[in-house]
Amino acid sequence: MHILPSRPPFSPTFVSHSPASSSSIVVSARVVRLRVTLFSMQDPRFQPNLSSTYQPIKCSINCNCDNEGVQCTYERRYAEMSSSSGVLGEDIVSFGNESELVPQRAVFGCETLETGDLYSQRADGIMGLGRGRLSVMDQLVDKRVIDDSFSLCYGGMGVGGGAMVLGAIPSPPGMVFTHSDPFRSPYYNIELKEIHVAGKPLKLSPKVFDQRHGTVLDSGTTYAYLPEEAFLAFKDVLIKKIHFLKRVHGPDPSYNDICFSGAGRDVTQLSKIFPEVDMVFNNGQKWSLSPENYLFRVSGAYCLGIFKNADSTTLLGGILVRNTLVTYDRENDKIGFWKTNCSELGKRLNYVSAPPPSRLPSDSQNRSTEILPPVVPVDLSQNVFPGYGGSNTFGL
Repeated sequence: MHILPSRPPFSPTFVSHSPASSSSIVVSARVVRLRVTLFSMQDPRFQPNLSSTYQPIKCSINCNCDNEGVQCTYERRYAEMSSSSGVLGEDIVSFGNESELVPQRAVFGCETLETGDLYSQRADGIMGLGRGRLSVMDQLVDKRVIDDSFSLCYGGMGVGGGAMVLGAIPSPPGMVFTHSDPFRSPYYNIELKEIHVAGKPLKLSPKVFDQRHGTVLDSGTTYAYLPEEAFLAFKDVLIKKIHFLKRVHGPDPSYNDICFSGAGRDVTQLSKIFPEVDMVFNNGQKWSLSPENYLFRVSGAYCLGIFKNADSTTLLGGILVRNTLVTYDRENDKIGFWKTNCSELGKRLNYVSAPPPSRLPSDSQNRSTEILPPVVPVDLSQNVFPGYGGSNTFGL
């Protein structure tokens, strides 16, 4: 996805995700971050001095300051030991050719240093979608240009594409919802009660998914991580179900990946070999996962994309939501899941303008700026979401 900040415009390519983590995984970025030093990015670096509309966020009691005491700074660390740090600035941000959202002034992070996987990725920045005054969502909601909701849809195994919608859309028929408690933590929690494999529940207490931060949905994390008890139960049942497949070594000798050969190369046939997995919520609704939602492919083999978490938190990453439209309805404290072909969905969603939402938090004009501390394809018609408003759609 491309976002264009500054005048004249600068067009970096962004990876977008929602911030969520256990205590062993630091919260993801809450601001758009643009690189200002040349790493392995694919687009030119952002140079604030060339933008006539850029303004630095001046040092104050609400933020950490640089060594000169002039400008606010930020620093974020991630699960895989990546880090990003730099200064905070403000500029005009537009949202690319596929959105009719008019340009907005927004605060973002100008990156000056990064480590780990962030250093080697080709994306030029990260768009934070979490809860927090500096998240893109909160800034746009406070400006009354979108409703307090967004949706993500990622392509399937080996297939790119998808969509991101900023703002509210009507729920498609059959979307499964779970409550998300914004007061429990700053992350996007869901109320997971049970995991079923091939229709049978794992022999676990529901409390196993309600420890520490509970069950956190984080599209910015690649894989899923279960507490040890739940991981061992899931792994044992899965291996028994596919005992006829050959165990093989994984792609990285430093990890004891659980991998299997003999399942073929046709992803559409995996459900005939690997069992269906159901996530059962406290309200009794089920979110069904196909094999592509818990496996990753490497050299003709398939490996388990669910791992043991050193923490007791359950962390569900992007692999679980392949070919799934996920709606983060922050206004109504719930998250919805709907199986679909995300690559096709991204192509067929109508792009519409974004009228102001009907409601705005009453205290939005009085808040001071806070600097946060350190699948089953379906038939998709052109009117799959007829008449939605207050949203902006982007192809991924």
